[in-house]
Amino acid sequence: MIILSTDPILPIFKQAIEDYHKFDDVDYPCKNPYEEKTIEWYLYNKVWIDTVQWHLEDLIRDPNIDPVEALALKRRIDKSNQDRTDIVEMIDGYFYLLFQYATPKADATLNTESPAWAIDRLSILQLKIYHMNAEVNRAAVSEDHKAKCQAKLEVLKEQNGDLCTAIDQLLESYKNGDKVMKVYKQMKMYNDPTLNPVLYGQK
Repeated sequence: MIILSTDPILPIFKQAIEDYHKFDDVDYPCKNPYEEKTIEWYLYNKVWIDTVQWHLEDLIRDPNIDPVEALALKRRIDKSNQDRTDIVEMIDGYFYLLFQYATPKADATLNTESPAWAIDRLSILQLKIYHMNAEVNRAAVSEDHKAKCQAKLEVLKEQNGDLCTAIDQLLESYKNGDKVMKVYKQMKMYNDPTLNPVLYGQK
């Protein structure tokens, strides 16, 4: 599959979110249905990571959580964030290769974020839509609660349409040479034992 718009991305995101919620268990293993290391495989893994982390973030906010369990969850969320960053950079690698032969125009511009980081926001937005829709249809809550959630859902849907359009336009700009495709590594320091003073200070 060649990804030149968000049209083939959204069904993969929806599939992964629905697959997770068949079990709704943060420890359930990801069973990616796509061929390994294809763009579809990376996209499915991306939203699976986001979905698990969404629920880990819910769990850690339990006001009665045991402190030891909370620390374990925090460590797990930290690792999830690193996994998320790693897979976003892999997706960006796909787009870099896809557009490597596009000749930038003389007046080509840069973008403030890469395609994969925009797609990262799209992934999170699908989760917001999924869970806000669940609130709209939640039993045993007031009609006022449902109405407020419905209003928020409409805003999220509008944001989703706008973000899809913006990503589609960005990919088209790379294809046409109107923008220069560059990949920037995040260079996260807090997980690196050679860069985090708290970690290397322990040695």
